Amino acid sequence: MSRNNKTCDTSTTDVQAESAVIRSAIQRVAAGPELSKSISRDETRQVCGAMLDGRMDPVQSAAFLIGLRMKRETNDEFRGAMDALLERTSSISVNSPRCVGLADPYNGFNRTVQASLAILPVLAACGVPAYSHGVEACSPKYGVTHSTTLQALGGRDDLPLAEAGARLDDPAIGWAYIDQQVFCPALYGLNDFRRLLIKRPAYSTAEVMLTPIKGKDKTHLITGYVHNPYRDIYIMLAEHCGLDSMLLVKGTEGGVIPSLRANVRVERYLNTYIESNKNSENNESEESNEHSSRQTHEFDLSSLNMQRTYRAEDIPDTIPAAKFDEKRPGAKWDIDALSQYCAQKCTNTLAGEHGPTRDAVVLGGALALWHVGESKIMSDAISMAENAIDSGAAKKHFDAGLRA
Repeated sequence: MSRNNKTCDTSTTDVQAESAVIRSAIQRVAAGPELSKSISRDETRQVCGAMLDGRMDPVQSAAFLIGLRMKRETNDEFRGAMDALLERTSSISVNSPRCVGLADPYNGFNRTVQASLAILPVLAACGVPAYSHGVEACSPKYGVTHSTTLQALGGRDDLPLAEAGARLDDPAIGWAYIDQQVFCPALYGLNDFRRLLIKRPAYSTAEVMLTPIKGKDKTHLITGYVHNPYRDIYIMLAEHCGLDSMLLVKGTEGGVIPSLRANVRVERYLNTYIESNKNSENNESEESNEHSSRQTHEFDLSSLNMQRTYRAEDIPDTIPAAKFDEKRPGAKWDIDALSQYCAQKCTNTLAGEHGPTRDAVVLGGALALWHVGESKIMSDAISMAENAIDSGAAKKHFDAGLRA
């Protein structure tokens, strides 16, 4: 009896302690523009953990996340949120020495054609196993995603981790998509809550940093951003997560493909930066600090014969507008029609069609190939991506992945 009573007392004490942390955190972060205070990394981890595990009242969760957003999250608060996610994320290691993860914004695209899915088989055709992760639909944009495009193609967006990893190890496929519902169900469970929250929570930043599939030796991440203040945040989180490398692209709609209208500027995090640059003979294209793991690179698209008058392929007016759906309140287009259009564009591009979508896939693929070291010269990386398409190799990998 005493043992059972002790267990109950401990449980009650734990609940009371967690409740006190949550209450204190909300009181500090949601006190208004002049009185709000930051909380520690561990406090953020505890509160976010309670939220992810369903132990936190939704009203409290909303107050906490909006409070953080309004006062602006500190690095320690982002680290704490990341810790909570990492503790609840399943991951596997593949046999391939390296792999690349692509992470577009989870809320999708609603201004331009979603083309980055086609980058995956381009990389696979170049001997670089690659995958993407995301969800079918997410607030606030509810745009087209890799998941909806795969559904339109007849492919699978529900692969278990082990099967996705096996596809990366299969030399005939070499690419896969893995859904958040599979590798982090605790975060996926907040999707309806995020719909009601409307505003972008800290998790929208942190979730793209997850790497559910890791290479045996090296794990690389490629993701994008829109607003400049997020550059430092993503670099900080890359180091915090222990990534081997990250390529951060100021991309169209925050994705991994930059605009084709202007010079490309990317941030590069390398976990082995100092060692890899000891023998470097030419750093003229870099803004770097010898004591830092961060590099900034700029590519002149005109000299690479890649500059265009458009940033990306716009969504045509022929796509029907979305009808109001309370489950997709921010949707701009009929998502089924738009996904079918994007699916056809990806297929046509890999079959050799020239145009804006091909330009986007070639540029995005070349950046990835350059980043992981397949080519030290961007012009050569562009040629590699073009050859993967023109030879039909990328299409073979694409079709093999859809059929599997």
